[in-house]
Amino acid sequence: RIRMSEDPSKSTPFSLALIAGGCAGTTVDVVMYPLDTLKTRMQSSVGFWNAGGFTGVYNGVLATALGAAPGAAMFFSAYEGMKPKLQSLNGGQEHWLQHACSASCGEVAACLVRVPTAVVTQNMQVGQYSTFLEAVKAIAALEAGVGAFYRGFWTTVAREIPFSFIQMPLYERFKQIWRYTQGHETSPTQGAACGSAAGAVASALTTPLDVVKTRLMLGSKDASGQLYEGTINTFMTIWREEGGAALFRGIGPRVGWITIGGYVFFGAYEKSLQVLWRSGLWGPKA
Repeated sequence: RIRMSEDPSKSTPFSLALIAGGCAGTTVDVVMYPLDTLKTRMQSSVGFWNAGGFTGVYNGVLATALGAAPGAAMFFSAYEGMKPKLQSLNGGQEHWLQHACSASCGEVAACLVRVPTAVVTQNMQVGQYSTFLEAVKAIAALEAGVGAFYRGFWTTVAREIPFSFIQMPLYERFKQIWRYTQGHETSPTQGAACGSAAGAVASALTTPLDVVKTRLMLGSKDASGQLYEGTINTFMTIWREEGGAALFRGIGPRVGWITIGGYVFFGAYEKSLQVLWRSGLWGPKA
């Protein structure tokens, strides 16, 4: 039996998690951007080819690059900050629910940055706007004003929390098993593999929520020409008009993006942590 306990004093400092998360977020989002574009176009209500096909797969990358660092930084700083607090409430004993709840807090914080970024990005990915400034001005001019940038916010939160609720405990558990098996701490490469495997499982299970989020963010319309409204209503409308299979459109690129991206993301995060700890600016690692 693998003992799930850890000294709360070994937690990652807030500023360290902030910087390492920012490095990881920028790295993975820019590197994996073309796959994300293809996934978005597959989920578009107008169809893959009408949304742009294989052309201009880097449309909107500027918006993603601008939001990647702060989004990931907010996630990891909240995640690493909550873990020791929740662990201390359990007498210092580690439990998978601590990782799940910490990840949920991290996702809510990160979505404050991710959602406006995704709204701009996805509209550019399907060819609605050709430049970053054009997209920002046009979206801001909509009836909802600033609120237009947060279209699909709760749907995104509803998607991201289940995703991280599954991914982060699996990631931590895989690392524990690997650490226990080899008798010492995992390397950044091993941590990357654990994150990749955890992400593959989580991404497949949450694809329907991702499809709903994409339809809402794109301001898509149903068969009667009405805008999709609300997470549950959009889910049921897609199911009724297009069948259950439509809720899994883009599952291949999504799982592929997150599997490969998870390796890059967690590898970059853990390597950044390793390098930053060695700088000595945060003192010796506990």
